[in-house]
Amino acid sequence: MNSNATHPLPADYRDRLYAGWLGKCIGVRLGAPIENWTHDEIRDSLGEIDGFFPLPPGKIFKPDDDTAFPLIIIRALEDYGPTVTARQMGDTVFNYLADQRGTFWWGGYGVSTEHTAYLNLANGIPAPRSGSIAQNGKTMAEQIGGQIFSDVWGLVAPNNPELAAAYAAKASSVTHDGDGINGGRFIAGLVSLAFSERDPRRLVERGLSLVEPESDYARVVQAMLDFHAQRPDDWRAAYRHLAANFGYDRYGGVVHIIPNAGVVVLALLYGQGDFSRAIRIAAMAGWDTDCNVGNVGAIMGVMAGLDGIDASWREPMNDLLVAASVIGVRNLTDIPACVDLFQRLGQEIAGVEPSARPALPRYHFDLPGSTHGFQVWTKRATLVSLRQLATDEAQSGRGVLRMTVRKLNKKGEVRLFTRTYVHTDELSANHYKASFSPTLTPGQALTARLFLPADAPDTLRAGLYAWDDNRGEKIQQAGEALIPGEWHTLTFQLPELENALLSQAGIVIRNLGEPWSGALWLDSLEWNGPPRYLTDFSRERPEQDAISQWTFARGYWRLEDGGYHGSGANRAESYSGDVAWRDLALSVDLTPVVGDYHNVLARVQGTLRAYAAGLAPNGQVALYKATPGQRDPLLGPYRLITRTSYPWRHHERYRLFIQINAADLAVSIARISEDGGDEPPRAQPLFLWSDPEAPYLHGQIGLANFGGSHTRYERVVVAGREETEFLTKTRFLTKGNA
Repeated sequence: MNSNATHPLPADYRDRLYAGWLGKCIGVRLGAPIENWTHDEIRDSLGEIDGFFPLPPGKIFKPDDDTAFPLIIIRALEDYGPTVTARQMGDTVFNYLADQRGTFWWGGYGVSTEHTAYLNLANGIPAPRSGSIAQNGKTMAEQIGGQIFSDVWGLVAPNNPELAAAYAAKASSVTHDGDGINGGRFIAGLVSLAFSERDPRRLVERGLSLVEPESDYARVVQAMLDFHAQRPDDWRAAYRHLAANFGYDRYGGVVHIIPNAGVVVLALLYGQGDFSRAIRIAAMAGWDTDCNVGNVGAIMGVMAGLDGIDASWREPMNDLLVAASVIGVRNLTDIPACVDLFQRLGQEIAGVEPSARPALPRYHFDLPGSTHGFQVWTKRATLVSLRQLATDEAQSGRGVLRMTVRKLNKKGEVRLFTRTYVHTDELSANHYKASFSPTLTPGQALTARLFLPADAPDTLRAGLYAWDDNRGEKIQQAGEALIPGEWHTLTFQLPELENALLSQAGIVIRNLGEPWSGALWLDSLEWNGPPRYLTDFSRERPEQDAISQWTFARGYWRLEDGGYHGSGANRAESYSGDVAWRDLALSVDLTPVVGDYHNVLARVQGTLRAYAAGLAPNGQVALYKATPGQRDPLLGPYRLITRTSYPWRHHERYRLFIQINAADLAVSIARISEDGGDEPPRAQPLFLWSDPEAPYLHGQIGLANFGGSHTRYERVVVAGREETEFLTKTRFLTKGNA
């Protein structure tokens, strides 16, 4: 593969990267409500489209495959490095997708291209054969998916279209072939070229060199170039020419790539270098609008830069983004966080040394105009606005988030916060069945840096807080006085909590004096440290086929008889927590109901990477490790590491302990008496194992069973690795929730 080391990153790489991904997300949101409408239907029903369609009141824009899948496939670079292969990209897809749910359209084998490829992967057919014409036929392989997910490869390989196209070809080959791969190469190449090429026509002509010259894809691109040369001022005439010669009636399948490729080229050419004009043309042209407008938005975003994207597009976005992978903690994110990931991967490809990659806090406002999805809640206050402000005084980047208040009355309150969890019923729709795990958990430490301008009064107080959605209450540190003209660093160690769901994190500002009008700057917000909490599922609720705070990969998961039950025809797996968690101690109370395999998971990094420990056949407890490439008819990606005798019985309750430190795992178990008792059960040490080969050093927690088993889980306690005493505290062991 052509390395990017000979292609230095452009000086404005970070800002144009932000503009490109922002443009992609804007385009998807603009086009999604009219997906699969024709040009005539849009024109006759809606007239001219000049802005977003409104969301239902109080709703968050839904997850969409056009943005959700790129956030999955880009992880191949993170997991395997710049020399990633097509087969490894296939493993990435299988690792971060739940079994036939989330991110893709699951329309059936031989109907949905992605569903077909997924089932090929699941049955041992690796990429690139999984998406090939030889396996799936030409019509299936040449649907639109190879094109719509490929912008990200241009974002991580700027000014190197050959490298971007090569990455896109590998990624597209997991699910597509033929013109499906040509489309991936073309879009990735255009995004890469747009970092320096400002002429849309020249951009398209250069991108055409990345496509097989005798392909239908090359024909439709050239046809749009030729028509534009003859009639450069009439995009509707160009659309009619496209529909007559390359329309849906000429191609099979559900959403073929060729007509939609023509729309992308048409919009770029007739957009005349203007971001808003280009995405409106792409939307008005119809067909697969979220895909086409998303591709055009990504290309034009990079080309036009942040200054070329009007505030009317940016402000409604508020940088918030929802995805739909099996890793629930990644499904509520923001556009700058994606940029941070993409930049880090782009720097790695370009050979930038880690020491030269400055680390930024979780929320940093470094990017021009960025808001990171922050919101405000007010009491006795009016007209609060949020804007990014570029300033040399920012410590964590190039800017701060400026909160301006028209009037904060005496005893008034403003909460400046970001969401750390959303319930699925808060989404405008959820066709891709996104589910979530909180990004913030009890026990972690919050830190924020803020500034009060010198003209403010000395009557303002500030304190960090988190919102417990399960109880509907605020967990807050005592407010401290803000001194006008000074920076302040606030820190707050969240307490250990039972049955909490933290859905917000932020700062409470209170006024103890006369009404105040003015501004306050937020430089950064961060949290870290080990979690420290207990859940017995009593306050959770059914949510997206599982329960709140937990995602699931496969099986049937539900609340029943006061516990969280998992069963399945083969394996059942459910996950929670943060994939970034490292060393911790975990205890889980479980009851084996049916079957021989009842497990607890640690260091979960997807469906193909995790450790499992639990009850096993013939009166044993076993330890397993899941790895990509491992296939067992019963255990799937798991292989047995070690086991020992332990005479367990069905319908009795057990407490399984896992303590994990770097590559070392310690497992122990105890039987819980029928009445729960007042003292913690004595745990029997079972084994201590150190992973000698590519150990997993971070990951979520999870629950799982194999072989068609049914397990009842009652209580989960998570803490830092040294806090084993916390796992057995008597106050957590009262009868009924032991």
